[in-house]
Amino acid sequence: MLGAAATLLMLTACAGAQAQAAPQQRFVVVLDAAHGGDDSGGRLTNGQMEKTVTLALSVRLRSMLNARGITVVTTREADAAMEADRRAGIANHSKAGACLSLHATESGGGVHLFTSSLAPAQAVRFAAWKTAQAGYVTRSLALAGVLNSALAGAAMKVTLGRTALAGVDSMACPAVAVEMAPERGADGKITAEPTDADYQARVVATLASALLAWRANPQQDAAQTGARQP
Repeated sequence: MLGAAATLLMLTACAGAQAQAAPQQRFVVVLDAAHGGDDSGGRLTNGQMEKTVTLALSVRLRSMLNARGITVVTTREADAAMEADRRAGIANHSKAGACLSLHATESGGGVHLFTSSLAPAQAVRFAAWKTAQAGYVTRSLALAGVLNSALAGAAMKVTLGRTALAGVDSMACPAVAVEMAPERGADGKITAEPTDADYQARVVATLASALLAWRANPQQDAAQTGARQP
């Protein structure tokens, strides 16, 4: 018969092996390239359309996240029309840990982060479709805070806001609309446009780092991230 110490050692080893064998919870990021098809979005510099820039951002960010072991689901891979409800359906079916709705604009400067203006509510299994995001607003604010910290740390101007967001308001997951505006110097003059490849690369790399941090601790409280909005 084994002694008490030997038995305890075997049990501890077995428990450790089981813990190592336990599969990690799947973490999915949904990238929603805004507009597409007949919906071209805003007109950017050199006549480029917002729908083209948002798709480029999605492709760049998907590649970077995949390289870091994150599963990515995209709402569109080509210049195709996509209704808001379908975008939300893709995110909800994916059981996403985070969703970024990607936009671009010629207005303002830096990166604009928007979360839903819905009042926070308790998440329920069968939420009303148009207000499903209400159960995730607190976590969406926390996600916006993580993105804000990363972008600010990369010396990028960030503007935070809350507004009604078609599609996002129906998402049952932490969701933030990320709008890329021109980069401006201290004098307010444009130093890089949303169509600039190098600028896109810097924004995408920073977003990827923020999502890695979010994956490591997705339950962060919004109050701790400075993401609360009036």
